[in-house]
Amino acid sequence: MHSNTLIGAVAVGQLVAHVAASPLEARLDNGLGATPLMGWSGWNAGQCNAASEKWAVDTANKFVSLGLKDVGYTYVNIDDCWSTKSRNNSGHLVPDPSKWPNGIRSVTQKIHGMGLKFGLYGCAGTQTCAGYPGSQGHEYQDAQTLASWDVDFWKHDNCYTPCNTNPLPQTCGSPKGNTQTWYTTMRDAITSVKGTKNIYFNLCNWGRDNVWQWGKSMGNSWRMSTDNWGDWASVVRIGAGAQDIAQYSGPGGFNDLDMLIVGNGKLNANEERLHFGLWAIAKSPLVLGTDLSKISSSTLAIVKNKGIIDINQDPLGKAAAPFVPPGGPGRVNGQIYPYWAGPLTDGVVIGLSAASGAATLSVKFADVPGLGGSGEYNWKEMYSGKTGRGTSVSFSLASHDMAVIKVTR
Repeated sequence: MHSNTLIGAVAVGQLVAHVAASPLEARLDNGLGATPLMGWSGWNAGQCNAASEKWAVDTANKFVSLGLKDVGYTYVNIDDCWSTKSRNNSGHLVPDPSKWPNGIRSVTQKIHGMGLKFGLYGCAGTQTCAGYPGSQGHEYQDAQTLASWDVDFWKHDNCYTPCNTNPLPQTCGSPKGNTQTWYTTMRDAITSVKGTKNIYFNLCNWGRDNVWQWGKSMGNSWRMSTDNWGDWASVVRIGAGAQDIAQYSGPGGFNDLDMLIVGNGKLNANEERLHFGLWAIAKSPLVLGTDLSKISSSTLAIVKNKGIIDINQDPLGKAAAPFVPPGGPGRVNGQIYPYWAGPLTDGVVIGLSAASGAATLSVKFADVPGLGGSGEYNWKEMYSGKTGRGTSVSFSLASHDMAVIKVTR
């Protein structure tokens, strides 16, 4: 297993009360992550082979040529396998010279020169998930190294960490201690270089120890589940898991539903729309995980949908959550509920999900949390571009498809 492989003013009523249920004040104050991160990560695209200068620079160029930078994709993040298999005599991580012939800093500078950001991967344990040096016992040294390379992002994985099994397994089924302990250590190391370099800190503890309850004080985003394994079942499992933790996301720190698997040939067009749309309204980081040199025009249109991206990047930063309209179906554990809503600075987003099969889904605006007032509203569905005005909205959706609707006065 690679673990990573990882409205505003009108937003009143029960949804705002729901979102306010968890305090948001104790957040990591590093000036980053005011809205969910948007970018790319190499693991799903090419696993270890993607951990190279060529992949990083080529992807950055694709951000520009494909128009991804223009709609907000900023971070080019390298995952596992970028270093040599051992540290140098001084204990420092060493970029694999065959993969990084010009070193890391030169690549970072090149990517910064394109108006983009660059990220790297590491692990809290003795080794990374693929068996490269982990940061245990080297946290402050590694943070200083990242700052010296001008790295913008650090993903901290959870392999080979304290376990009741000996020797340490890659993934521990009987953990020893609480992951908050070692994520606190790396958080302190990362913040120790503040003033030199503010680094976006992504916690990848696979949703252990209810990380959503404390992650906001540690990092800018936290993985709330085990990995997205690249299939529809993973989309359903993770989407269902996000339904009851929306209140923990807010500016500065967000639930991370893991990398997007759009463009990898495992989902059909309906499933790609639901996957991207649900991640967006749940305010997850939007991290592409495909080879951008091979991305199809249809997938590119999904991930560049400006209306949905604007919803994800809305500065209010409140994640959508399921709501049960009068006469609506009951919740089923492990399934994505059909009706979602979340506040925006200038309205409300409604998500209608046919994750469990083809359906006609209708909702009266008077029943939508955050709206609730009588009268007519304007609406726009972001995938089809359909618009309207009235007291309700209805869409007939094919199996596994989704409608993402912005509603305004």
